[in-house]
Amino acid sequence: MLRRPVLVTLLAWSFAAHAQLPQPVSGVLAANGIPDDAMSVLVIRGNTILVSQQPGRPMAPASTMKLVTTLVGLEELGPVFKGRTELLSNGEIVAGHLKGDLILRGGADADLDGDVLRRMLQALRNQGIRKIDGKLIIDRSLFNPSRMDVGVPPFDESPEAYYNVIPDALLVNKNMLQLDMRSTAKGIKLAIEPALDRVSIESAMTLIDGECAKWEDGWKLPEVKKDADGRIRVVLNGTFPKDCARTNSINVLDRQDYVERLFRLTWKQLGGGLKGQVVEGTAPLDAKVLAAHVSRALPEVVRDINKPSDNALARTVFLSLGTLESDTVNGSRPIAGINTQTTFIRSDLAVRDWMRRQGIDDTGLVMENGSGLSRLERITPQQMAGLLQAGLRSKWAPEFQASLPIVAVDGTMHRRLPDSPAATRARMKTGTLRDVVALAGYVPDATGQMCVVVAMINSDEVKDGKGRAVLDALVDWVARSGRVDGA
Repeated sequence: MLRRPVLVTLLAWSFAAHAQLPQPVSGVLAANGIPDDAMSVLVIRGNTILVSQQPGRPMAPASTMKLVTTLVGLEELGPVFKGRTELLSNGEIVAGHLKGDLILRGGADADLDGDVLRRMLQALRNQGIRKIDGKLIIDRSLFNPSRMDVGVPPFDESPEAYYNVIPDALLVNKNMLQLDMRSTAKGIKLAIEPALDRVSIESAMTLIDGECAKWEDGWKLPEVKKDADGRIRVVLNGTFPKDCARTNSINVLDRQDYVERLFRLTWKQLGGGLKGQVVEGTAPLDAKVLAAHVSRALPEVVRDINKPSDNALARTVFLSLGTLESDTVNGSRPIAGINTQTTFIRSDLAVRDWMRRQGIDDTGLVMENGSGLSRLERITPQQMAGLLQAGLRSKWAPEFQASLPIVAVDGTMHRRLPDSPAATRARMKTGTLRDVVALAGYVPDATGQMCVVVAMINSDEVKDGKGRAVLDALVDWVARSGRVDGA
């Protein structure tokens, strides 16, 4: 009974002793014209709070929100969780004909691409299936609604960019088209990958004299045109430098068109035929699995989320939390309303239930998609620090920590703080939006003691690297702290 008051007294003393930001940090903040109240910080070493400024203020976290999704994902889904893609049917195979529909069912498979689909279809051919007499049914029903991308306004002026992809349970190749663009003084040659049935690419771009390195300055959103005969043309707009070669990946096709046309061409190349149409639906209860693919285990996917800050993968893991079939608070039993609640609501509840079990107050927490690509998401430094402390206690702490970018080594931190004692030692998740910069993670101090560091700046003044310089100064200060001389 005595430990709690002692801890409260210690924390209160720590707050009073370190109410202000360290001078190396406050100096950079002032020099860059960023208001003090735009920054919220919490730095904790053991049970001692080293730095605290507005720790209870809900802040836009940008991609540091991925720490919430990935740690809760490891804790709730487990380290052996794998997404799964299936081909199913309740029809019989008679003389090379599948007498019924074929269902392509998505299961949040992070590794589903064209090569995977080809291998699955080859498995059908190996079973003697040559022609599908029924329809191809695309089943995305693991998530509710199944198409969360439909009718959603663009997040920013680059809806075709990969970071803006909104996932579903059957996302093939992340719905991306890779473009190869090569120009001369007279024209431009284009190629597209993967090849899709009756999908072509053409240019309406104007060739200009300019630097190839600045080709994106003339890029405009491509158009998708559907012809009366069912063909689809992707038309590139804007300008492009002469004598330039570049690649770009774009998300412009409706994903139903993408999957259908990838399936049709691949199946045809394997010698198969499809009699019926391609429609969206769900697998019948008596359908049997004819071929399947499972993704890599969750720790590998989590690493691919946090190191490069992958939004689509983060959103997929967040939504996967909403597919859990048991109540994580009251034990293994069906959750009431499982068929009526949206997947987002269930995912949000899963995160909040986990936080409360860790003793973290979720007041002020706002989640929109779990990736941080949001103008709405909010979290306090206290909540984020509590989560990071829970990460140190977690059974899956090695997997979680291994997913974080290593300062001056890899991921989104590979070019930062190369001359700091934090280099190669600290593991930090970054977050960046137009008016947000954030860092959260683990920084060993000068004596090797691990510190939890959370810092977020919400201000229009963070642009041009100004906000990042403040956060780097904080990480450097923490890495140098703890010495006998009191630095």
